[in-house]
Amino acid sequence: MRAPIEHVYPDRAKLEAALVAAIEATLLAAIAARGVACIALSGGSSPISVYKALSQRDLPWSQVQLTLTDERWVDAKDPASNEAMIRATLLQGPAAKARFTGFKTRADTPKQAEVQIDAALATLAQPFDLVLLGMGEDAHTASLFPGSEGLEAAMDPLGTARVRAVQPIGGTVARLSLSLPVLRSARRIILLITGARKWAVYQKACQAGPVLEAPIRGLLHNGAVPTEVFWAP
Repeated sequence: MRAPIEHVYPDRAKLEAALVAAIEATLLAAIAARGVACIALSGGSSPISVYKALSQRDLPWSQVQLTLTDERWVDAKDPASNEAMIRATLLQGPAAKARFTGFKTRADTPKQAEVQIDAALATLAQPFDLVLLGMGEDAHTASLFPGSEGLEAAMDPLGTARVRAVQPIGGTVARLSLSLPVLRSARRIILLITGARKWAVYQKACQAGPVLEAPIRGLLHNGAVPTEVFWAP
């Protein structure tokens, strides 16, 4: 196992500036090496400022492919949609030239959409050059929630599906998530977290324990590529 690489910053402004620079460097290196860069992006509020800053960078965006790490099964224009957030923050200005592949389809359920989304993801350059992840205080990442229906299949290290439907407990909206094998096959894995509480969750997850009880462990105990943790108070 390769231990996570920790990037610690004194405040969120410095963290965001460093993360923007890291993503920009990854995109440029991938394009220089292979002619295309492909990254999977998380939702949530934490990366919004990063996405807005990236959108204005003068990069070869027409050679960039973007997709999601996970999505709620809501309309793509719904405020709760990760796609809606990405379109409003990142796919603006120069970055509007990037190719974006979302998860929402006309299927009735996420489970019925798995095959179609898997086929769409198969058209993207892989392995991903970068996956940008967040983490909840329950140690979930992407939409890999402890106790959720479909979690075991999504976390199967030998699974071949790129995307899996999951149903978190508590009656919340169903979701789709990239599978653990796809996430940890990426050339670069970045985990963005802030605040003391999430740092404590991360530290606990670094210790050995059941992966299904703390799904972020599936990335922190990754044998091929060390997860880079970007954290500020």
